[in-house]
Amino acid sequence: MTSQPPSPPPQPEQPAEAIPTCYRHPDKETWVRCQRCERPICPDCMRDAAVGFQCPECVAEGNRGIRQARSTFGGNVVRTPIVTYAILVINLLIFGAQYLTGDRVTSELAMWPAGVALGEQYHRLITAAFVHGGVMHILFNSWALYVVGPYLERSFGHARYLAIYLISALGGSVLGLWLDPLTQPTVGASGAIFGLFGAVFVVGRRLNMDVRGIAVLIVINLAITFVVSGISWTGHVGGLITGSLLAAAIAYAPSRNRTLWQAATVAGVLIVLIALVLVRVSAILAAAGVG
Repeated sequence: MTSQPPSPPPQPEQPAEAIPTCYRHPDKETWVRCQRCERPICPDCMRDAAVGFQCPECVAEGNRGIRQARSTFGGNVVRTPIVTYAILVINLLIFGAQYLTGDRVTSELAMWPAGVALGEQYHRLITAAFVHGGVMHILFNSWALYVVGPYLERSFGHARYLAIYLISALGGSVLGLWLDPLTQPTVGASGAIFGLFGAVFVVGRRLNMDVRGIAVLIVINLAITFVVSGISWTGHVGGLITGSLLAAAIAYAPSRNRTLWQAATVAGVLIVLIALVLVRVSAILAAAGVG
């Protein structure tokens, strides 16, 4: 009688291997893992890496260590000069409003010393740069802005370029506040445009470029300013000086802590101009017997 060998003890049942799911989308199965953190990622979360794929968080973490591209003088890289285009559009819209309303918009926005000092209408120091005295006036300023604006905006970045434009306009108005007759109105972006001309000259010198062309352009326009009647020489000269000095301070700022130096310079110039406004307004009020 043969004996049967004892049957082997029952083996414990092996659990089925769990199917991994994306750590960001738990409802999606995946067998791909991030090459950096090894977490499972679905096709929607895969980002190309040097080897394989990475998850969005690892890609973002890696990008933090990459130095971002900057413009020539420290601003963000400008692909489309949107500030220049925006100023052009604003100028054209306001000129259209001037045409439709007669003198109403012009009288509300034009620069004249008595309006600033006696009427406490300080907005005129800036708004005057957005109104114009006629079709040829706005056409010339728009053409000049279209030619030099994009070049400077790409050199300085949006914020620095806008600061140069607006503070140049303010500089022209401040010189007019000091030297123009109290009741003389002035309008136009010419002060800001002259500031941009000065900035182009500064940038050319800083980059060792031939600046004779812009120098001739500045001289010719200054000659026209003093020869042709009805042109605000204070706006042109004030804008040119302010824009040139501000552009030089930004372009020649030390590379170490450059953004801080540039911001301090812009703030310093603005403070000086505001102080000049307050001093002149006080003098006008004293002369007028206003307490």
